[in-house]
Amino acid sequence: MYMKTNWKGLVLVGLISSASTIAGLKLLGPDSDRDVIFKEAASENIARFTSAGAPAGAPGDFVYAAEATTPTVVHIKSTVTRQAYRGQQIPDIFRDFFGDDFGGGQRGPQQSEATGSGVIISNDGYIVTNNHVVEGAQELEVTLHNKSKFRAKVIGTDPSTDIAVIKIEGKDLPAVTIGNSDAVKVGEWVVAVGNPFNLESTVTAGIVSAKGRGLGIIGQSSRRNNMTPASNAAGDSPLESFIQTDAVVNPGNSGGALVNLKGELIGINTAIASPTGSFAGYAFAVPSSIVKKVSSDLIKFGNVQRGYLGIALDDLDSRKAEEYGVKVSDGVYVRDFTENSAAKAGGVNKGDVIVKVDGVNIHSIPELQQSIGLHKPGDKVNLTVNRDGKEKDLNITLRNRTGGSEIIKRDESAAVMSSLGAQFGNLSDQEKQRLSRYKIDGGVKVLSIDGGKFARSQVEEGFIITKVNGKAVKTVKEFEAAIAGKEESMVQFEGLYPDAPYDVYSFGFRL
Repeated sequence: MYMKTNWKGLVLVGLISSASTIAGLKLLGPDSDRDVIFKEAASENIARFTSAGAPAGAPGDFVYAAEATTPTVVHIKSTVTRQAYRGQQIPDIFRDFFGDDFGGGQRGPQQSEATGSGVIISNDGYIVTNNHVVEGAQELEVTLHNKSKFRAKVIGTDPSTDIAVIKIEGKDLPAVTIGNSDAVKVGEWVVAVGNPFNLESTVTAGIVSAKGRGLGIIGQSSRRNNMTPASNAAGDSPLESFIQTDAVVNPGNSGGALVNLKGELIGINTAIASPTGSFAGYAFAVPSSIVKKVSSDLIKFGNVQRGYLGIALDDLDSRKAEEYGVKVSDGVYVRDFTENSAAKAGGVNKGDVIVKVDGVNIHSIPELQQSIGLHKPGDKVNLTVNRDGKEKDLNITLRNRTGGSEIIKRDESAAVMSSLGAQFGNLSDQEKQRLSRYKIDGGVKVLSIDGGKFARSQVEEGFIITKVNGKAVKTVKEFEAAIAGKEESMVQFEGLYPDAPYDVYSFGFRL
């Protein structure tokens, strides 16, 4: 669930793109034999100094933060070469004589590029960025602060938080220091480092304007919400608890660092509020507490191990408190439970108001989502609820999204289908009959597109896929079978739109 907003221009601060299409890269398997070694901020006060010898971290002094962070922020370029054709469907014999341009269509390789930012989190080459920076990328090139260039592979992505981890083969690389985003205060000075508009190593400053913002932008359809989304992984609800800042952030800053004056990473810059697509006053970053949890899980398991309470929630205010008949107007109201709910098993009742998690006050759904999302299935949390005006502490053992406590391993075939970012359906008898006059006896219809590779391929809802790698597909089952086992392979799709069945559209990308 998300807080509603009437802002017209919420966009992920994604990419500077030379074309409107980029295609897909398989999520490579995790390095499961090890954990990433983070460089974390020390809890004690350690004196830091700028290169000029002045004390670092004084209010309004951004030199140390810039010096410490800039070498750890990288430039990411994603590239794809695809084969596409849209034009009159004509016999191959005519193409043999007149070429592919006969009939007004265009056929041939088309290359597109997009750029963003990333942050080195370990000296052996792990880099954290936004999912929407690498989503659909066939090739990734990383440029370090010293201009060295590397090919990168995707270790894992988590569309539900818009975080991804990629890796380059390097050693003794400068790694950012991970700070404590929970300790960040509203009004605190922060510095944003990234590569807006392809301008490498750009530093801007501002203050923290708010914390725990839930904007409802992750996993939403760009067509419905006028924004560039990160696709939502099947089964995982979006987790949003953004740090809001007025540091200048623009397209290309996505995946870059938001740091405090000690140069410690407190967030990954992800979105801006803008009617134009460029900075207009507010930017939003995924907190480092979420970044650390998600990136370590992606490296170790290949997907994120999130704990769930299993409840339907609602934010409270004085009006809703009166409507629900509860004694407090601050906290999160428990409306209902999901099947195999951990909260229900732990003693939570409908009508309870969750006011604390592990002793930390909870004021909104994003704050609760963040507190619970930092835990894995099987972890125990102390939930404080207000019931009939009295507070009650409950020990809850979190469960996974299926209601169990075990680690959920990534299903490769499900991951491939999810990465497509679309829902598919079989053709109706009426649709089959209409297409039969064009000697087409079946296909798979694209019912909806919610990001992913299909959103990058310019395909629209209603498109009918008739062939995969030259082989006819007539049902969703045949479609799934056609792409099964094609991880890391180039897959070509061919199809048409029902309102123009005489046209053919072909596109391809790497799964």
